[in-house]
Amino acid sequence: MAQHKAWEAEYNNLALVTGSDEPQNDFKRFCKYLRREQKVSLDHLRVLDLGSGTGKNSLFLSENGAKTIGLEISKTAVDIARKRAKERDLASEFIERSFGEPFPFPDNSFDLVLDIMSSNSLNESERENYINETYRVLSSDGYFFVRLLALDGDRHAKTLLKNNPGKESGTYYLPEVGIVERVLSREEVIQYYSPFFEILKLEKKSGYAQVNKKVFKRQYWIVYLRKKR
Repeated sequence: MAQHKAWEAEYNNLALVTGSDEPQNDFKRFCKYLRREQKVSLDHLRVLDLGSGTGKNSLFLSENGAKTIGLEISKTAVDIARKRAKERDLASEFIERSFGEPFPFPDNSFDLVLDIMSSNSLNESERENYINETYRVLSSDGYFFVRLLALDGDRHAKTLLKNNPGKESGTYYLPEVGIVERVLSREEVIQYYSPFFEILKLEKKSGYAQVNKKVFKRQYWIVYLRKKR
């Protein structure tokens, strides 16, 4: 409940996320990878966007012919996403719901699932649900794109873990926004995802995050996954 209130406040104040409606660049590169390397067309692709925020990634896919559904815990974010979809005359659907609980979809419902900086805020039990439910709703050979906070080489993350540790291992608390985040090592990423998914690509990239107008250099994992049979 505390995380829900924190994210609702965040989408009203934008201290952590940006208000941009431009898709994330690493995600756009993944879309090119699907088309060029995997020969997967975005047209008619069934997509589930976990922690869809204000809808920028879902709407980008919808504009390219995909059928998208977003799960988002913040009512404010869902309202903004629905408004943007209506303004663009797009059929993207957005549902106010945590993806830390069972997904309201049948098995094999989606060809692609997105987790773009969303599962960082899940606790252990929610993460267990997230990984099992993602596997369940993905179709055979379905794809999973993940962008996560990395521990390796991230001095700011190590400072936060030392000064503001969370209740669970690998987590810290951001007092400015009231949100708990988790960072993972390369070994933890492999250990966590490989039992369910084939890892097609795993790379670490540098980027910048903003908290209350302060900018910090961060490290991120970019992971391309495919469901194991």
